[in-house]
Amino acid sequence: MKKPIIAITSDISRFSSMSSNDQAIDYAPRDIIRAIYKVGGIPIILPSPTYVEDTNFEALLSTFDGLLIPGGPDIDPKFFKEEAIPEIGATFYERDQFEIPLIQEAQKYGKAILGICRGIQAINIACGGNVYQDLAKQYSNLKIKHRQSPTEGSFPTHKIKVEKDSRLAKIVGYESFVNSRHHQAVKDLGKNLKITATSSDGVIEGIESKNSDRILAVQWHPESMWQVFPDQLKLFEDLVKRAGN
Repeated sequence: MKKPIIAITSDISRFSSMSSNDQAIDYAPRDIIRAIYKVGGIPIILPSPTYVEDTNFEALLSTFDGLLIPGGPDIDPKFFKEEAIPEIGATFYERDQFEIPLIQEAQKYGKAILGICRGIQAINIACGGNVYQDLAKQYSNLKIKHRQSPTEGSFPTHKIKVEKDSRLAKIVGYESFVNSRHHQAVKDLGKNLKITATSSDGVIEGIESKNSDRILAVQWHPESMWQVFPDQLKLFEDLVKRAGN
C-alpha cells in the first residue's frame, strides 16, 4: 500500500554553523516531520524559490498527496492589501510569494491541506481573507494571552471551543486545551471557509472547508504537544488519511 507523501513548506535559517558552511538553510520543524512519519506518511520539504515565476506548480503538485503549512514568521501584509503597522514582526517575502499561490493551486488539484499557526493565516489569505497584524493593537476584545512566551511552548495554556458539526470536533472533541504562540490571527474569513474553533475571547482558532474535507487549519501548535498529549497527533493522522483518499 502506497504511503501518502506530505509536502511541508519551509522556513530559512540564517544562523551560521560549521555544518552549514555559513550558508542559509531551508528547514521544516522536526516535530512535524516525526509526526508525519509516526502516522504513516512520508514527509518532504518544499524550499521557497527566490522567484515564484521559477515554479512549475503543475509539476510540483504531481509529486505529493497532501500539503502542510507550518508556523513561522508574520505574513507580509502586502498579500492582503495592507501596509505594515509598527507592531508587525519579521516577515519572509520569499515564503509568502510561494506559499500563497501554492495553497491556491493545491486547492484546484484537490490536495488535502493542513495549516498550523501561520498556516491557518496563510490559508485564509490564499482564500481572499486577511489577518490581524497584531492582536494587542487591533483586536479590541483581547482578554487572554495568546503569545505564551516565556512559558514553554509545548504546554497548553488556554481552552478552545470547537463547533459540533466540524471535522475538527471529530478529531479533538468539542473542547480542547491548547498551547498558544502567536500575536496574529484570522480576521475576515476567506471564501468557502468556515470557523470551527474559537478561544474564550473570540479569536479564531480553527477553520476548514465549507463543502469538502480538503482544508483543515488550527492556530495552535499540535507538533509541540503530541508527544505528551496523544490526541494532538490525530490532526496529522487526519491529514495523512485525507491525502490518501
